[in-house]
Amino acid sequence: MPIFVDRRLNPKDKSLGNRQRFLKRAREELKRSIRDRIRTGKIADVDSEHAVSMPARGTGEPSFSDAKDSGRRQHILPGNKHFAPGDRVPKPGQGGGGSSPGKTASEDEFRFVLSREEVLDLFFEDLELPDMVKLNLKEILSFKPRRAGFAATGSPTNINVGRTMRNSHGRRIALRRPKQEELDAIAKQLAILEAEPQSAAPARQRIAALREELERLERRRKRIAYVDPVDIRFNRFDAQPVPNANAVMFCLMDVSGSMGEREKDLAKRFFVLLHLFLKRRYDRTEIVFIRHTHEAQEVDEETFFYNTQSGGTVVSTALEEMHRIVAQRYPSNEWNIYAAQASDGDNFVTDSERCIGLMDGQIMRLCQYFAYVEIIDERESHIFGSTDNGTSLWRAYSVVNQRWPNFQMSRIANAADIYPVFRQLFARQPVLQKSA
Repeated sequence: MPIFVDRRLNPKDKSLGNRQRFLKRAREELKRSIRDRIRTGKIADVDSEHAVSMPARGTGEPSFSDAKDSGRRQHILPGNKHFAPGDRVPKPGQGGGGSSPGKTASEDEFRFVLSREEVLDLFFEDLELPDMVKLNLKEILSFKPRRAGFAATGSPTNINVGRTMRNSHGRRIALRRPKQEELDAIAKQLAILEAEPQSAAPARQRIAALREELERLERRRKRIAYVDPVDIRFNRFDAQPVPNANAVMFCLMDVSGSMGEREKDLAKRFFVLLHLFLKRRYDRTEIVFIRHTHEAQEVDEETFFYNTQSGGTVVSTALEEMHRIVAQRYPSNEWNIYAAQASDGDNFVTDSERCIGLMDGQIMRLCQYFAYVEIIDERESHIFGSTDNGTSLWRAYSVVNQRWPNFQMSRIANAADIYPVFRQLFARQPVLQKSA
């Protein structure tokens, strides 16, 4: 009978190989469980560990066993007074009004804890930014030198004089190399004694001793170099990759007075999901946050999600601010430009006409993809689902939607709609062609 022994090391007493094989087998069930939890929970909770329940079927690990219909087998079954081989033991009751004990065998669901990385991998597995690469654009990874300490070898041009002399000084102190001051003092003392009459024997012995000491120090000084090759240190540089971020996502959110707390909460949840998606799948993508009332301004991430500013509504200001930033920092011939906009659709009629002009004349000519999400009342969701009548901004963007295949729009009525709409807008192979 063959014996298989797995001697691979696993960190912290965990079998990573078995875990990955299990994830592969149960991937679809895990994805379904995660999506159901996100629909009923908070979008921000995506970026955390999740404990998901799975049916017991399919969770067993494959194993080798003896064939029941061939070969010779010998085994001993211990006997007892109550059970025989094949008897089924009833599951004990839970008490306190639970179900009564029965004779049907069953198994509890399997509870599986996924790490943050595993959750995000499953959550964003089949999503991507549409039309990511331009025709003449390639992502080039450049490198620049970055200081990384010191090295014992290197180019002479990279010698660090300060560190080299510090090492030299320490070595000379440790080996007790004579200083020039000591030699000069002995030489001066010897010159004074030689200039005097040398009639006395002690004077001649003193001179001989000084000469011998001077010679000894000279020999020691020559053996211990002032700067030894072992002292030399070179500046060390590592090539640090500098990714050329070739994609930028503009997040435009309406925070005017017409956007109530419910509408702002749904819009923020949508952008939290988009933010997690971009950070997870496209770490070299820049994100620009723009908030607007009757005025628009570029803000940081903290202000975008948590600031309480409010005011009137002029949507065109956000489009103008986006166009200004693109012109200053993101030339369209070098960058893949994306935009996602969330609003309740409330806008001045005249400004909605201006939005059509900006989208047709400037924005859509620069963007690879533009997604518009409108936050609507739950009571009106069934009405908007069957007709194109809607808010002023929705009607204006419907015109843009018919003209540009890289424009998509959808509506969100409640938190459960966020993830389906997000998948509709950022599916791996979105349908961008529109009928006339």
